[in-house]
Amino acid sequence: MSATAAPSPRTRSRRLALGVLATGMLMTILDGSIVTVAMPAIQSDLGFTPAGLTWVVNAYLIAFGSLLLLAGRLGDLIGRKRMFLAGTGIFTAASLLAGVAASPGVLIAARFLQGVGSAMASAVGLGILVTLFTEPRERARAIAVFSFTGAAGASIGQVLGGVLTDALAWNWIFFINLPIGIATVLVAVPALPADRGLGLKAGADALGALLVTAGLMTGIYAVVKVETYGATSAHTLGLGALALLLIAGFLVRQATARNPLMPLRILRSRSVAGANLVQMLMVAALFSFQVLVALYLQNVLGYGAARTGLAMLPAAAVIGAVSLGVSARLNARFGERNVLLAGLVLLIGVLGLLTRVPGSAEQANYLTDLLPVMLLAAGFGLALPALTSLGMSGAKAEDAGLASGLFNTTQQIGMALGVAVLSTLAASRTESLTAAGRPAAEALTGGFHLAFGVGAGLLTAALVVAFAVLRRPEETGQAAPAEREAHPAAV
Repeated sequence: MSATAAPSPRTRSRRLALGVLATGMLMTILDGSIVTVAMPAIQSDLGFTPAGLTWVVNAYLIAFGSLLLLAGRLGDLIGRKRMFLAGTGIFTAASLLAGVAASPGVLIAARFLQGVGSAMASAVGLGILVTLFTEPRERARAIAVFSFTGAAGASIGQVLGGVLTDALAWNWIFFINLPIGIATVLVAVPALPADRGLGLKAGADALGALLVTAGLMTGIYAVVKVETYGATSAHTLGLGALALLLIAGFLVRQATARNPLMPLRILRSRSVAGANLVQMLMVAALFSFQVLVALYLQNVLGYGAARTGLAMLPAAAVIGAVSLGVSARLNARFGERNVLLAGLVLLIGVLGLLTRVPGSAEQANYLTDLLPVMLLAAGFGLALPALTSLGMSGAKAEDAGLASGLFNTTQQIGMALGVAVLSTLAASRTESLTAAGRPAAEALTGGFHLAFGVGAGLLTAALVVAFAVLRRPEETGQAAPAEREAHPAAV
């Protein structure tokens, strides 16, 4: 019996490249969640006002969300490897600046620069991955690893943020990025494939870049300030209208420009357009799981930061087990569309169960009320890899960076919408219950119940869109890559 053959140098090189890309994704997601648990310490140390403190998060979100599409296309034009290295370098340097910040202004500026670097690196990550792994099964496994890294980063960030802040100081939530960022750059230089890009002349649309960046930045700013000004205020509606006008101008520009920044052909693919819409709805809904469950554990059940992270760790574990262990095989056997639908059904169950959580620590039992919720989160491990494959499947090789940037952009828009809509609804419901004389914990839980219910509705809408728009391969007259491999005789 012969021994198992060792991986070829090419296979080892691609695995190393996947590790680099996954580490870059982990840093980005980790940074988004790790800072939330350190906010009270940051406010106390630097003297932030309550309104000013929100900009520690908002500055990052605005830069990150508004630059993803532009960074993705620039990666196609000047080279995705260059964009990834530059973005990781900027993010790492900005992390050092954030860690040594001695005033609110410096920290906010550093967070904005972190968002810029994250956008540059994240926007091209999937584009590099799909051009590196061209064989369907290998690509499916690589996407599963990439997706799990993003899902795990949020849970790890909550635990790590609490530990670092309690054991050392809030500065270390930023300093921890330094060794990771430097190591990522050093390994990425030889590991990532060199690509020259199409050249700026193939899509150097300065006006289009200005319109889309200004439109996304205005829109995300309007959304993150909804809780301050209200959803129907002149501030929110005016900026929202301006954002829509800028985006509409961008689309008109792309339809008429000789060298568009975003060739509209990418949106003609039902897989690309449908997957991005499903992702926006799904991410908006799952904000209620990722953030509001943590608030429920802390503010209603009285958990500390580290205990909250540990309570949510089973969700990360099952997501990892499913996405890394079985998602690639299920996608190959049943097709991404069917696996996505199954994942969405499980996630609807997650938020449905959360609408029934008790309103006090005395009534709640983690094993019966919350552990089943954490285990059903396995649906995310099914849905995200399948959705990512569908979102990248319709893009040509020369548009891989753009498709990656678009996919990440809709993710950030969905997150911003989830923050604005669900947190506002929860706060409004809590206020009305408090005014009616309900105890504080019960009023908070009532607000969370409403947000969970609306989130379940958003997931149901995502399920309908996925079923209606993301056709089966036989309906489009062309077998999906995974099915062609699984059933070669049908080709």
